[in-house]
Amino acid sequence: MQTLGSTSVPPLLKYLRHAEHLGVATAPALAAAGITAGQLDDNSLRLPVEAHERLLEYFCEHSGDLLFGLNSARFVLPNSWSVLGYITMNCATLGEAMNRIMPFEKLVGDMGTSRAEMVGEQVRLIWNCRHQQPRIRRHMVENVLASWLVYARWIADTELSPSQVLLEHPLPEGAQLSQYEDFFGCPVLFEQSCSALVAPLSYLQTPLRQADAQLLRTLEEHALALMASLDDSTLALRVKNALRQLLKEGLPRKEQVAEQFAMSVRTLQRQLQQAGTSYQQILDDLRQELAEHYLLHSDLPIQDIAQYLGFTEPRSFHRTFKSRTGVPPGEYRQTHRGS
Repeated sequence: MQTLGSTSVPPLLKYLRHAEHLGVATAPALAAAGITAGQLDDNSLRLPVEAHERLLEYFCEHSGDLLFGLNSARFVLPNSWSVLGYITMNCATLGEAMNRIMPFEKLVGDMGTSRAEMVGEQVRLIWNCRHQQPRIRRHMVENVLASWLVYARWIADTELSPSQVLLEHPLPEGAQLSQYEDFFGCPVLFEQSCSALVAPLSYLQTPLRQADAQLLRTLEEHALALMASLDDSTLALRVKNALRQLLKEGLPRKEQVAEQFAMSVRTLQRQLQQAGTSYQQILDDLRQELAEHYLLHSDLPIQDIAQYLGFTEPRSFHRTFKSRTGVPPGEYRQTHRGS
């Protein structure tokens, strides 16, 4: 079996809660997955992602619930996504919360990656599952998209539904389309090119009920430290996280970053080159990522954004941003921001 990485404990708990709700014994499931009950008490523990597969496989076989992955999303809690859950809970808007998923989802595990795409007046929040076994993949995809929706409704104190849900797999044999549409509250399309929640851009401005900017900063600092400590984090990812912290104090120098990893600048550059990237590429990509975030999800003046990202003058920021997106920052904010 191909090694996919690791999973944190919290995302497994949804499965166990749903199994208990169905009256399914969880001890044999844990044994089949090679997990001890004591391990479930340590939210910081990383387990082989194959344990995640085996646990889900057991419940698919023994629960009698054809839509086990989908239905277990009803048991999502803030800690279901480790620190990321608490980070999103303390954001100001749904858009800010969505923007936090990509940088920090590795804290939850290596099951897949997400990305957001703007299509006209709609945003697609896409999840790409790394697992290839069809049944496991189907349950994981349905669980992730359903969990996103259940959790978003809770933190925003709203019953908003997506415009539509896209699923890459066919409708499971024996399942009814109405089961999916009742759960998501919208049309659900199968055999699509990707799996995603699709919603109006205006949803991104929905305020969250317990936003706390100060706590959010503290949680993000903690999350960055956790990211840097993950043994299986790539050097490029760890450099990116180091730069994210150092940018708060001005444009970082290579020497500062290399020092954090106890290596020379030359060694750092050589190892990044071997990984198919470079220090400058990582820095440029991070600045662009942050620039787009602040333009879309804050009211900061453009000159303040430029200064925060280490540009000596706004003109340089305008030129760099336009070279990447084709439009200047002001136009990007105006055309991409939800009403």
